[in-house]
Amino acid sequence: MRNMADNTRAEPTAPHTKARHPHRERAIAHAVESWVGVFRRKLSAGELSWLPVVLVLAAVWITFQALNENFLSPRNLSNLSVDIVGTGLIAVGIVFVLLLGELDLSVGSISGLAAAVFAVLNVNNGVPEWLALIIAVFAGTVTGAVQGFSFAKTRVPAFVVTLAGLLTWNGLMLYILGTSGTVNLDENGLVAKLTSHYFTNDAAAYGLATVGAGMVFLVSYQNRRRRRAVGMPHRSLGGIAVRAGGVAVIAFAAAYLLNRFQGLPLALLIFLVVVAGLDIALRHTHYGRQVYALGGGVEAARRASLSVTRVQTAVLAVSGTMAAVGGLFLASRITSVSTGSGSGVLLLNAIAAAVIGGTSLFGGRGTTWSAVLGILVIQSIASGMAITDTPVAVQFIITGGVLFAAVVIDSLSRHSQEAHGRA
Repeated sequence: MRNMADNTRAEPTAPHTKARHPHRERAIAHAVESWVGVFRRKLSAGELSWLPVVLVLAAVWITFQALNENFLSPRNLSNLSVDIVGTGLIAVGIVFVLLLGELDLSVGSISGLAAAVFAVLNVNNGVPEWLALIIAVFAGTVTGAVQGFSFAKTRVPAFVVTLAGLLTWNGLMLYILGTSGTVNLDENGLVAKLTSHYFTNDAAAYGLATVGAGMVFLVSYQNRRRRRAVGMPHRSLGGIAVRAGGVAVIAFAAAYLLNRFQGLPLALLIFLVVVAGLDIALRHTHYGRQVYALGGGVEAARRASLSVTRVQTAVLAVSGTMAAVGGLFLASRITSVSTGSGSGVLLLNAIAAAVIGGTSLFGGRGTTWSAVLGILVIQSIASGMAITDTPVAVQFIITGGVLFAAVVIDSLSRHSQEAHGRA
């Protein structure tokens, strides 16, 4: 009987195992509930414009991988990472202009003009490549600044000014190329290596992935310190760590796949560095805050004593510079410049990439990373169509549908922000 009594007394101790750390469980539940609440609030307020793009990109990759198992192969992904660079750089410049609520229609012509200037100076006139490269990029900066100053002073809509620029710079490119119409670049030259050089050492890709994740953490942490010092809402350290960890996972996965083919492409490295640098300039500098403020309203910016002319001129100059750099990468990809450089669907793809990636057509919302997401979607569709032998007409239809959906989401997001008093 005593043993039976002892056994019955021992049984009630079992439920205590479920509540060993009640405070920790409540803290975890509270953190999860807080993160879910913040996510739902941002989603309803239209602040997660990147989320639909990521879902579309995932759907595109899954669909084409199901149609052809080589779509997500290291070789195809490596080629994709180089193919996005030229148009992607041009799209980054478009993001700056869209932040003002304007549009630059001249970027295609400027890219062709810069490539023609480089080719004629270097190949036809023997100017050293590095000097011809600087002159070509400077030509893009000057053409953009001229358009920006004209737009700011005349107050004619930017798309009208740049439409005139589209015709002017295209005519100048044809004049520079002359009767030959085509100039072949040195396949072993500096510009050709922009898209043909790869870092074959595995450590290069993994090192870049580590640096990228570290930079995300440091920039976010410094931003948290500044906002906390002035009493503004700021991210928690856990949120920053999760964000940096997510970037690290994506970066290391990309590095692993690239290393399985030819290594890290130089073109991709330059692209990511430029995008990251301009993102910091936009979101963490006085100039960037002025650009966003101007996108919120020109008259309000003038009353706040912002130099509207200077900012608008600088934005169009950035767009021209990025168009010139992108044009040189496009020329590097085919190692030639012709009368067709900068034409075709290049302009449409650059604008579509910026919009699809989440940059608002109404101004004041978007980042340089929007261009990366957008051009990934567009080029993934093009790559998938090519690898599955689908007609180009279908590619245009699908891309147009994605663009239309992005514009609709942008409009709905703006209405949601207005409803929440944030537009």
